[in-house]
Amino acid sequence: MDSITQAALGAAIGGVVLGRRLGRKAVLIGAVLGTLPDLDVVIDYGDAVANVTEHRGFSHSLFVLAGLATALALLSARFAPARDISLGRWWTFFGFCLLTHPLLDSLTTYGTQLWWPLDAPPVAYPIVFIIDPLYTLPLLVGIGIALVTGNGRRGPAWGLALASTYLMFAFGAKQLVEHRIEPILADRGLAEASSLVQPTPFNTLLWRVTVVNDDEHHELLVGLLDGDTPPLVETYRRGAELTAEALASERGQRLDWFAGPFLRYEARELDGGETLVATDLRLGFPGFYPFAFPLATREGDSWQEVDVSEQLVASSRGTREALSRLAGRIMAPEPALCTSDFVAGGWVLNTSAPC
Repeated sequence: MDSITQAALGAAIGGVVLGRRLGRKAVLIGAVLGTLPDLDVVIDYGDAVANVTEHRGFSHSLFVLAGLATALALLSARFAPARDISLGRWWTFFGFCLLTHPLLDSLTTYGTQLWWPLDAPPVAYPIVFIIDPLYTLPLLVGIGIALVTGNGRRGPAWGLALASTYLMFAFGAKQLVEHRIEPILADRGLAEASSLVQPTPFNTLLWRVTVVNDDEHHELLVGLLDGDTPPLVETYRRGAELTAEALASERGQRLDWFAGPFLRYEARELDGGETLVATDLRLGFPGFYPFAFPLATREGDSWQEVDVSEQLVASSRGTREALSRLAGRIMAPEPALCTSDFVAGGWVLNTSAPC
C-alpha cells in the first residue's frame, strides 16, 4: 500500500495498543514504525529488474521484523521512562506496528516476500488496490481525533475497526467474483489456467480478471453491480514463443520467479536494434503496463543479455480516458468497456463482443 496508508495503519495500531498509556506519542511512534519497512526504496541495486524484484524483500520479512520488534521491546522495557509497561505489551506494540505493514502489502497485486530469506516467491492475495481511499480514510480520521483530543486509543480503535471491516468486504467481493467467473472459464477450457483476480484502481466494486494459457492471455472486467450481464472476454497474444530466450537470461529468470506466468514477451525496436522486452501483466491495466524491462538484444542469430536493465517508460496515452471509463463501468456493465480499446491492435486476438 502507499506510504500514507501504512503510516496511518501503524499509527492506529499504536494508539490501540498503548494510546491509553502514552497518548499522542503512541500514535506518532506507530506512524513511524508503520512506514519503516518501505525505507528499502532508497536502496539502488544498480539494475531495474533487481530494484523492482528486491523491493518488499528483506525489510518486509516477517522473520526480520519480528526480530526487530523483539529488540525494540527489550530496549524499551529496559530504558523507556514508562516503567509500568510490561515487556509483552511493548512487544505487542512494536510487533503489530511492524508486522502489519507487510501483511497489508500482501493483500495487493505486487506481492511481498514475507518469508525472506527463504527462496519463496512473493506472497500476494490482492483484495485492495495499492491506493484505496475507503480503507485509508477511517484510519486517518481516527488518528486525527487522537491527535486533536489527546485520547490516543478511542479514535484509532474505531478507525481500525472500520478499515478492517472494509477488508472483510473486499475479501468477500473477491470470492464472489471468483465464483462468478468459474463457469465462464470452464466453458472456454480455462478452468486449470493460471488466473489473477484483483480490484481495479481505487475501488473494490469492479474487478479485473487476468487468465494466462500458453500463448494467450485473457482479460475480463467483472463488477459487483453487473447483475446477470456476462463479462466480455478479450484475448491477447503473450509472445510465449520468446519464453526460452527470455529465461536464458538471469533477469528473465528473476522476473519469472517474481511474476510467475503473468509475463508478456516481445521483440521491440529500441535504440536502433531489436530488443527482447518482458512486461509484467499483473500491474497496471491493458495498454498501461508500468513494468517493462529489456532483457537481451539481438546480435546476428542470437540474443545477448543486456549489461544493465532499465525500466521502460510506460505510455500515458489515454490514461485519463481509461480511468474515467473505468469509473463509469463500476456502476453499470453497459455500455461495455473494452480493454482492447487501449491496446495496440497487433496484440488483440479476439473479443467476445464488438469493441
